[in-house]
Amino acid sequence: MTTHAPPRPASTAPLLAVSTGAAVFALLLLAVRLRWAPLESVDHTVAARMNDLVAGRSVVVAILRRITWFGSDGVLWTVTVASALILALRRRYRLALYLLVTGGGALVLDPVLKSLVGRLRPVVAHPVAHGTGSSFPSGHSLGSIVCYGALLLVFTPATRGRTRTALRTLAIVLVALVGVSRILLGVHYVSDVLGAWAIGIAWLGVTTLAFELVRHETGRRTTAPVAEGLEPEAEADLAPVAAEAAIDDRVHAHPWRVAAGVLTAWVLILGMVTGFGELVTRHGGGNVLGDTTVPRWLAAHRTPTLTAWSAVFSTLGATQAILILSLTTCAVFLAITRRWREVVFVATLMVGELAMFLVAAAVVDRARPPVPHLDQHLPTSAYPSGHEAATCCAYIGLAILVIGHARGWWRWLFLVPAIAMPILVAASRMYRGEHHPTDIAGSLLFAALWLPAATMLMRPDAREDRP
Repeated sequence: MTTHAPPRPASTAPLLAVSTGAAVFALLLLAVRLRWAPLESVDHTVAARMNDLVAGRSVVVAILRRITWFGSDGVLWTVTVASALILALRRRYRLALYLLVTGGGALVLDPVLKSLVGRLRPVVAHPVAHGTGSSFPSGHSLGSIVCYGALLLVFTPATRGRTRTALRTLAIVLVALVGVSRILLGVHYVSDVLGAWAIGIAWLGVTTLAFELVRHETGRRTTAPVAEGLEPEAEADLAPVAAEAAIDDRVHAHPWRVAAGVLTAWVLILGMVTGFGELVTRHGGGNVLGDTTVPRWLAAHRTPTLTAWSAVFSTLGATQAILILSLTTCAVFLAITRRWREVVFVATLMVGELAMFLVAAAVVDRARPPVPHLDQHLPTSAYPSGHEAATCCAYIGLAILVIGHARGWWRWLFLVPAIAMPILVAASRMYRGEHHPTDIAGSLLFAALWLPAATMLMRPDAREDRP
């Protein structure tokens, strides 16, 4: 009777990652739990020196906050789910499942380990940021190395040469910057970040090893995941666009002319929006469209139920929700159409909206309504409403794409959020005392001009088989 040896992966990298990462994490965990004096000394000394380095430097702190944002749960889950959605639409279900399982494991590991260790956050002389929960290991560092590491393993087959090297360098630098930012902001010790990286590498090794074993059992060639990626044969499906679609584009023979037209339209529309704001604030008399009476009436009729609902719709119009919607829209259309046109259209809409909002807000510089505000520490002026402009561009832009590409009756259902969301977000922003009616009107003016201009110039619904 013959026996078969258990399947082995072709590469020892996953086993090496598991053993090395687990060993380093175990040593750090033991040292932290026992409060080993040399480690405690290094941790506290570095925390104090880093705090002295950044305290009082607002620009440095702002940059660090932007960097650490790339390791937040919202960003990591948005990137992971959007990538998994692309893979599922490309029928690469194993890779999509790998991303979700790997990311989900990191999500579970972080709170479990923190609760078991129970280490307090650093206490520094001049706090510049605040973290919630326990300190060991760093959740941002763990999530970033798992998320970006898994994405690198999945999409490596779609790159070659210098592009592959650049992608790996970018992932390593981003993970390192996120970890260092947590130390500089004073919310984690050095050992917290090192422990997170160690357990993250171990978890990546475990999931990669499991993926390789499944491939071996199903008769597929085992690979060297770090060098070749998890599924080298999926190269064609992992590529962002199809090769034939990239060269067969008969719609825009002169893309620079289109870009010039879009830029010209944006400048003209920005002038109209800014001019309207200046006209209202300088010469409007203070009560154009009920700028004085409407905020006061809404503030006087607030109820707990309405306040709760206004918070919901205000959040749906905020930066993070709009970013998630925009990225998801780009991911779905990129996976389905295999073209960049729809992605560029969404990016142009949202970047144009953000630039308009920042410029118009700086020029008009309008104060918020003189009523109690339900949102605190808003960084910009009242005119125009960034929530309203972003909501219009995101939801109406989505409806334009779906109606232009789909052929079923269900496509018209996307008109419901395209109409309802701008109304609900506008009402919530005025109810919460953050905007005058003319602030909303300025945003609607921008959307009413910007959306048709971008659509007619870029033609996101154009197809190669339909001249």
